[in-house]
Parts: sequence; C-alpha cells; structure tokens
Amino acid sequence: MSKAQKPRKPDDFPVNAEGKKIKKQDGTPIANTDDPAVAADVAERLNEDEARREENKWSA
Repeated sequence: MSKAQKPRKPDDFPVNAEGKKIKKQDGTPIANTDDPAVAADVAERLNEDEARREENKWSA
C-alpha cells in the first residue's frame, strides 16, 4: 500500500513526465509508473483536470 500524499496545489502544475516519473514544476517527483507512456498519459490527464478546475473557478 502506498503512503498518502498531500493534495496537489495549483503551483504544482503543470506536471511533467520524465521517463517513468511524474514531476511537479520544481522537479519534485510525485509518482512513478512502470511505463513512460503511462507516465505521459497520467501527467496529461492531471494537467487537463487542473486546467478545467481553474477554468470552472473563474467562470463561477
């Protein structure tokens, strides 16, 4: 079982995939995957979700 992590903050985005690792803006790793393609997909989805959340915040 993995340890619980703190929720991501807006300053953490966009996240980047570097090989099998997903990293915050400052280069701190937040996740590891078994496949670089999975890391890229997860990073893209996290970034899209955060962008949607920010857009909804400003449109409300």
